[in-house]
Amino acid sequence: MLCCTTLTAIPMTANADETGDASSGEVFRLAPIIVNTQALSDDDSMSTVAQELWVGGKVATSVLDTPASVSVITEKEIRQRNASTTEEVLQYTPGIITDFYGTDDRNDYFKVRGFQATTYRDGLTLGSMRGVREDAFAYERVEVLRGANSTLFGPADPGGSVNFVSKQPKFESFGEGYLGYGSFDHKEVGLDVGDALNANETVAYRFTGKIQDSDREYDESKNDSALVMGGLTWKPTVFTSATLILDHLKNDNTPNSGGYPMDREYDRSKFFGEPDFNYYDVERTSVTGLLTHDFDNGFLLSTNLRYSELTDDFGYIYLTDSAARTGTVVDRDYFGTDSEAQELIGNAIVQYDAQFDRFDSSTLVGVEYRDASTEDSSFYGDATPIDIANPVYSGAPSALAVYSDNEQDYTTKSIFLTQNLSFNDRYIVTAGVRHDALDLSSRNISGVKASDDFSETSLRGALTYKINEQISSYVSVVESIAPPSIGTDPERGEQFEVGAKYAPAGMNALFSAAVYELTKKDVTIAVVQANGTIEQETVGESRVRGLDLEARADLSNNLSLVGGYAYLDSEVVRSAPLRDGTVIEGKEFAITPQHTASLWSYYTLADLDMSFGLGARYTGEYYFDAANTKESDSATLFDAAFTYQVFRNTDLKLNISNLLDEQHMVGSGTADYYNPGREMKAQIAYSW
Repeated sequence: MLCCTTLTAIPMTANADETGDASSGEVFRLAPIIVNTQALSDDDSMSTVAQELWVGGKVATSVLDTPASVSVITEKEIRQRNASTTEEVLQYTPGIITDFYGTDDRNDYFKVRGFQATTYRDGLTLGSMRGVREDAFAYERVEVLRGANSTLFGPADPGGSVNFVSKQPKFESFGEGYLGYGSFDHKEVGLDVGDALNANETVAYRFTGKIQDSDREYDESKNDSALVMGGLTWKPTVFTSATLILDHLKNDNTPNSGGYPMDREYDRSKFFGEPDFNYYDVERTSVTGLLTHDFDNGFLLSTNLRYSELTDDFGYIYLTDSAARTGTVVDRDYFGTDSEAQELIGNAIVQYDAQFDRFDSSTLVGVEYRDASTEDSSFYGDATPIDIANPVYSGAPSALAVYSDNEQDYTTKSIFLTQNLSFNDRYIVTAGVRHDALDLSSRNISGVKASDDFSETSLRGALTYKINEQISSYVSVVESIAPPSIGTDPERGEQFEVGAKYAPAGMNALFSAAVYELTKKDVTIAVVQANGTIEQETVGESRVRGLDLEARADLSNNLSLVGGYAYLDSEVVRSAPLRDGTVIEGKEFAITPQHTASLWSYYTLADLDMSFGLGARYTGEYYFDAANTKESDSATLFDAAFTYQVFRNTDLKLNISNLLDEQHMVGSGTADYYNPGREMKAQIAYSW
C-alpha cells in the first residue's frame, strides 16, 4: 500500500512447488518480487534493520525493492534512544531537520527534504489531527518515505510521508512495565501487556498505558500527559484478520517560553511569557478498525476505517523584540486558538496477484473516503511589555480580541490504481494513478460562506532493476498535490529520483543512496496589488536537489549502527515579492541546511549485562527567514545511553540527550529560540 511500492501485499500462502529449497538459500517469488528464503521476518523489538514496510501491519512490502528513499525507525531503536516524541524519533533520519522552534512545543516540528511532510497513522492520513504531539509509546515503528507522492496517500505535502504504526495485539503472552524519573522533575509510568484470550488463539488483546507528570526546561512550565490504548484482534483462520483499536491521548502542557530577547544569549530556564496565560490542552480519541482477508486465489481484500475527535486549545504571551531595540523593556503580544475537529476516513483495497511464464503481475485497486470538519477561534493582540532585566509578571490579558472564527468542512472521494509487473525476476515496472475529488466549504467570523471544489489526478512511474539478490537500483517519477484551500490552486510537487540499495548476504544490514530533484509549483504567496491591497495569488516555484545516504546494520548480536547523511541545495526559482516587498527569488529555503549527518551506535557487553549507546547529530547552518537575512550556526549534539540488567528481565536504563548541553539558536522571528538543553531520563523496567 505504501505509495505504490513494488509489492503491495505478500500472500499468506504459496504453493510448495513454486518455492525453492530454504536450506539451499535459493530464492522464490511472491509476485511480483524476489524474496530470500533465508531472510528473517521483521521483529522490531529485536533489530534496528527493517526488511519490510508494514504500513500499519496490513500489508508487507520489501524495503530493498521499494523504488523510493525509505527509512524505518524500529521499536528497538526507539527503545535504545528512549525517544518519546516524533521529533526525537526522527532525529537520526537523513534528510529530516527537527525541533527548529525550540521551546515552542505546540507541535512536532520537522521538515523532509526542505518541505513540509504529511503524517499518517496505519496508512490513513491524520489530516485535521496532525497538530497533536504524538506519543512514541503508542507505536511499534515509524516509517518515513522521502519525497513527493500522492498516488495512494492522496493530497499530501511534497517533502514526504511519516507513517506511525500502531501497537497491535499478538497471539502470545508478553508484557512490560516501567517507572521513570528525569530532569525537570520528570515522572513517568508505563504499561504494555497482551495475550491470547482463548485456547485456540483466535482472539488476542493488548493494553498500552502511560502517565507523565513533568515540567519543561524553562520556569513556570509543565509537560503532563496520559495515553490509554486498547486493542482486540480476531483471527478465525490464517486467511482472515480483524483488529479494533481504541485510544485516548491527553496533553496538559505549556506551549511556549515566550522566546528569548535578541540582544544576547540567555539561559534556557528564563521565562518571558505569563504564568497565568500559558496553556496547551489537547484531548484526542480515536477508534480504528483494520480488516484483511486473503481469498487464497490471488485476491486480497483490505479495509481500514478510523474515526477521531479532537479538542485543541492553547494560549500564550510571547516577546516581540527587535535587533534595533534600546533599553530593557520588550514589547509582547498574546496569541491563541481554541479548536475542535472530527474526522472519518476509510478505504477499501483489492489486490490481485498472478504469475505467468516470464512475468508476474500485481494489480491494486482502491477507493477512499474522508470527511473532516473543524471549528476554530483565534485571538491575537498587544500584551503588557516586560522588563527583561527585572521581569515582573502582569497576569493574563483582561480581554481577548478574536480576529478569526471559522468553520470548515472537507470531503475527499478518491479512487486509485497501481500496476506492478516483474520480468525475469530482474525488472520491476511500477505505474500508479490516483484521482481525488475534494469539496471544501467554510464560514468566517463575518458569517460569510465560501466553497470550492477540486478534481486532481496524480501519477507515479518507476523502474526497478535487480542487479542480484543483494542489490537493487531504481529510477522513479512521482507527483504530489498539497491539500488546497478555498480560492487557490493546489500546490503541486514533482520529483525525479535515482537510487540504489544493498542488503549484503550474511549480514543484517541495509545501505541506501538516492539523488533527486524535487520541485513545488503553484506556490501560494501574498502579492501586493496595484491598488495597494494584498491578496493571495498562486504563483511561484521552489526547487531542491539533494543526496540521501543511509546505513543501518546489526553488525553482531552485540553491536548495531544507524548512520545517515543528507545534502540539500534549495532555491526559490520563481516568486512574486512578499507582502512587505521583499524579493525572495533566488534565495535558499528557510530552515533548510545544506548538510546534515548523524550516527547512532549501541554496544552490549553480554558478560557484564551492560549496554552502551552513543550518538552524534550534525546540522549545518541555515537561514531563519525567507529573505536569508539571518543565519544559524552549525552545531553537533551528542546523545548517550546506558542499560544494566540488575535482575532477570529487569533493566535499569539511563538516557542523556544533548550530553554536553550545547546551546545554539535554532529559530528567530520576533524573538530568539534555542535548541533543547541537556535532559536525563532514568527508568527501571521489567518485562516478561
